Amino acid sequence: MIGTRGIPAAYGGFETAVEEVGARLVERGHRITVYTRGASQRLREYRGMSVVHLPSVPQKHLETLSHTALSTLHAVTRKAPDAAFVFNAANSPLVPLLRARGIPVALHMDGIEWKRSKWGGRGKAYYRWAEEFGVRSADALIADAPGIADYYRSEFGVPTKLLRYGAPIIDSAPAESIRALGLEPGGYHLVVARFEPENHVREIVEGYHASAAAAPLVVVGSAPYAAEYTQRIHAAAGDDPRIMFLGGIYDQDLLDALYFHANTYVHGHSVGGTNPSLLRAMGAGTATIAYDVGFNREVLDGHGWFFSDAAEIERHFSSLERNAGDVDRLAHLVRDRAAGAFDWRDVAEGYESLAVGLVSGNTIHRQARRARRATAR
Repeated sequence: MIGTRGIPAAYGGFETAVEEVGARLVERGHRITVYTRGASQRLREYRGMSVVHLPSVPQKHLETLSHTALSTLHAVTRKAPDAAFVFNAANSPLVPLLRARGIPVALHMDGIEWKRSKWGGRGKAYYRWAEEFGVRSADALIADAPGIADYYRSEFGVPTKLLRYGAPIIDSAPAESIRALGLEPGGYHLVVARFEPENHVREIVEGYHASAAAAPLVVVGSAPYAAEYTQRIHAAAGDDPRIMFLGGIYDQDLLDALYFHANTYVHGHSVGGTNPSLLRAMGAGTATIAYDVGFNREVLDGHGWFFSDAAEIERHFSSLERNAGDVDRLAHLVRDRAAGAFDWRDVAEGYESLAVGLVSGNTIHRQARRARRATAR
């Protein structure tokens, strides 16, 4: 498994998927190697998986690709694995090197990265190119949501393997850790997101600030490469004492407690497919206000409140605290949805099936190697 920050998972969806899928594949009798960067502990093995630590260039545009390049060189100069999972379309230039060594590759495409506003013109152009190059280079393409699968089918005419994320089902969480932050169970609203425009943290803060909500808004997240946008978020909050910024939190037990005890979770992500933060809130049984985009509606199966701007956020916050019955009803519905549709065991079986197919010679490469994008922009 190549192309992520690796394990133990402490950052995002890719890392969580690598850990949860990899550990289950080990349980099913497979040998799994995970390439890792920046880990606080230099573990050589974790949950039965072999861990290879390699460095990266600590620069926004080079960190992922540089680490993946070193990981790929490491993989091709040793006994070849049966198959490789490469995460992030940005890493597609390394796929041919793996395939030249006789290693079949499944490339996880993630979301539509070139649409993210955090990238400048050159970054967007690179991601757009890398996306097409990945389509033409890999043996299989992984989509994490039906909308992503539809995108690659309509844009390139190629099939993908739909492999979603699992939802952690949180049945209980100690309240002491949130009380240490001055919070009470059921007495706050929660946002967990990197500070990027497409995650709409500013609109959420702005809408909440204008609302009549009594319970505080707890904002978890940061953005090391987006100081200007971070300033805009804080400006939208003004000196509102109801808004609490906690920064980035990587203590998974504390995060679980924050999700579990929140009155509502506010999800502003608009680019990408199945989002792990949303699944975590659903698995905790927390009613959700989500940005109105097809990905979020599909994951929630419509069981939520939806917004497209700060004004709609304001209306939701001004009314939902008066409707505890609606909050409880949606909380139960999203938890049932998480348990039924997003099970890590099913996800791991999907990865295993894909790997077995790759080893058996199943590939889309002959079909996709001449694929071209259907739309110019």
